[in-house]
Amino acid sequence: MSLIQLLFVLLIVALTAQFASPAYNALIEQQRQQVVAQQLVSSLRNARVEALVRHNTVVVHALGEDWSRGWRVILDVSGRGHQDPSNPVLTHRQGDSRIPIAGNTPVKHYVRFNPLGEPLLSGGAFQAGTLHICHAKTAQSHYQVVLAKTGRISLRNDKAAQALCA
Repeated sequence: MSLIQLLFVLLIVALTAQFASPAYNALIEQQRQQVVAQQLVSSLRNARVEALVRHNTVVVHALGEDWSRGWRVILDVSGRGHQDPSNPVLTHRQGDSRIPIAGNTPVKHYVRFNPLGEPLLSGGAFQAGTLHICHAKTAQSHYQVVLAKTGRISLRNDKAAQALCA
């Protein structure tokens, strides 16, 4: 191989890498969003099971009132939820701050399961809502963790504009 042929091959490789890089970055971000969504669904489902098995209230709350920072699952022995630091922590998940997560009003900061596995607000009203796993650069929800008033937790992947993601 001559030096000119080698430089020509390197030029082609560099141009190909330049065009492939944005697609690769988008793929990596989509994969991260999917993993975070699945982890959140898993934590919520496990919290519901713990509430049923232990016959006690279990709370999943956002760290620093921001789901993007992570969440903690606690056994609510005192009845004060995450406000009481003496309540035992069942699991703790550190979030990926590069992936925004926003919840509508009923699930904005916490999800609380009673001993029957029903999601209830602190005041006793049923709790249902949606947590949106958002795209970091646009105001779009790519994954939705939906909590039904029966306690069913589902994961959807409908890409749509979402004001909470802004």
